[in-house]
Amino acid sequence: MKKLFLLFAVAFLYFGNSAYAQRGSTSAGLTVDFGDGATLVGPALRHAFTRNDYGQAELTFGGDRTYLAAYYQYQGRIRNSGGLDWYLGIGPQLGFGHGNTDFYIRPMAGLDYKLRGAPLDLSFDWRPAFYVGDNSDFTAARFGLGFRFVF
Repeated sequence: MKKLFLLFAVAFLYFGNSAYAQRGSTSAGLTVDFGDGATLVGPALRHAFTRNDYGQAELTFGGDRTYLAAYYQYQGRIRNSGGLDWYLGIGPQLGFGHGNTDFYIRPMAGLDYKLRGAPLDLSFDWRPAFYVGDNSDFTAARFGLGFRFVF
């Protein structure tokens, strides 16, 4: 599992727009996914491919399960907000544990704030979960917090 996450992280860095990446467009840190159900915590890597196009990978743990997720996010500026942006995204999430693998589709809408003068990036989003499989299910009350170091 760790090798898969590392491979995914390297792919984000390699295929990114290298000219844009030189301006501090990659961040790594901690993500917390909480709401109905178990609270999930783990490392996250986020990379800007262009000013508006981002990719984010997460490996979270909680509730006796491990989750691997990859999201595409479209991010836009909020004028006169001093570093506050909005974003919309979607991506798959795999849940491993108890001898099975679950598949989810995770849309998201959120706010991202890059602190001026500090290499820190904070985010908050609403990220409902659509379980795809036998007895498909929808969980609306899921949220995410991100605390990342920008490099």
